[in-house]
This record gives sequence, C-alpha cells and structure tokens, in this order.
Amino acid sequence: MRKPLEQYQMIYFDASDTLLTIPAAQTILQQYLQARAMERTEEEIGELFAEAFRLFYYVNKQDSFEPCTPESDREFWVNLYKYVLHKLGLHQEWSVEEIHACCHELYDIYTAPAYYELFDDVLPCLERVKAMGFRMGIVSNFAPTLKAVLESKGILHYFELVIVSTEVGLEKPDPAIFQLALDRAGLAAEQILYIGDHETNDIWAPNQVGIDAVRILRYPYHTGAGIRSLMELFDRPAGV
Repeated sequence: MRKPLEQYQMIYFDASDTLLTIPAAQTILQQYLQARAMERTEEEIGELFAEAFRLFYYVNKQDSFEPCTPESDREFWVNLYKYVLHKLGLHQEWSVEEIHACCHELYDIYTAPAYYELFDDVLPCLERVKAMGFRMGIVSNFAPTLKAVLESKGILHYFELVIVSTEVGLEKPDPAIFQLALDRAGLAAEQILYIGDHETNDIWAPNQVGIDAVRILRYPYHTGAGIRSLMELFDRPAGV
C-alpha cells in the first residue's frame, strides 16, 4: 500500500496506456488495409488486437530478461502485427514478403507521434504534481521515438528523466531498469512512486527494487486493484 503522496519526492510514470494512447488503432489498420484493396471491419480488427495483446503483451515474464534494442522492439511488434494479419486471412492473398513489409510499415506508423493522444487526466495531473514540487520522470518500454511523441503532445518538459527501454538496453519487467531509474534520480526507493498499467511490468517489477507502485486501469478489460484516473493519486490512501 502506498504512502500519502507528500511522503515521496519523485513520481515516475509509464508512458503508453498510462499517459498516452492511440484511441483508434483498429481504424488506422482498417484504413491501411482498405488503401490496399483489403476490406476488413473495425470490429474484427479490434477483437484481434485485443487477442494479440493478451497473447503477446499481457503475459507474465518474471524469469528471463533479454537485452532490449531498437531492433528487438521492432521485432516484437512486427510479430504481433503478423499474428493479426494472419488471423485476418491476409496470408491467403499476400506473399510472405508483402506481409513482412507491411508489418514494418505498421511499426513505423504506430510509433510515430501523429496518432497518439493524451488521456484527459494527464495535463491536470502533471500540472498539480509540478505545483506540489515533485520531480517527475518516465520509465517506458517504447521505441526510440518516445521523446518525439512526448514533445509533440507538449509534455516532455515536465519530465526530468525519460528512461526508454530501447535507449538503455533494459526492458520491463526486468527490475534492472527500475534500479537504473533510482540511480539516475539519486534517490532511495522509498522516495519514489511509480504509476503504470501493467501488473507485471509496472507493479511487480518496481516492487522488486523497493519502489511503491500504483496501477492505473485505463480500459474496461483492466481488472483488479488500482485507480481509474490519475487524479485519484491525490486522494489520501485508505486508513491514512
């Protein structure tokens, strides 16, 4: 259980699905396919994205940690997109080479700033945290484009430290990325609070180095303990 907010000195945030989202990911893919004479519905694409995320992303990886590179990040997402396109039946109409090329194009589309949006509570939260005098940072599994995304949304300047997996060679849920966050901040673990959406990456992993963490539940399919808005951070914890 986290302490009252004023007992911390710094707040680190996850980025994707905590501060930022692509609200129309299925629409982007539908239009991409439509431009290539492939008609698929947003509903089926959305269902397959959800299925792929459950299989590829929302998994418990607490026992083996691989070095992270821009290439490994791209490979992960290309494989996820290949799964979706295969399930959509495109392997029956496109060659392996065409699908491979499309998946790399999709990676570039989904890691560029254009389609990202801030959640409605982000700016009010960051302004309040800044006014309270906290230091702020980010620890995120993301492509090397993250700082450009944050800059394009007008929030990069809030963060003293931005630790990106593809830049530091470490990837959540490896607790080493959170130890790096401690080292770069020059603070003890008990002085930092971390906010993220993933049970393993954003709760279990920071806990391994002594960092308190709060899970934010951004989507209806997110269940369990957590908060539904960043503004709930300013509520005093139960029993305090």
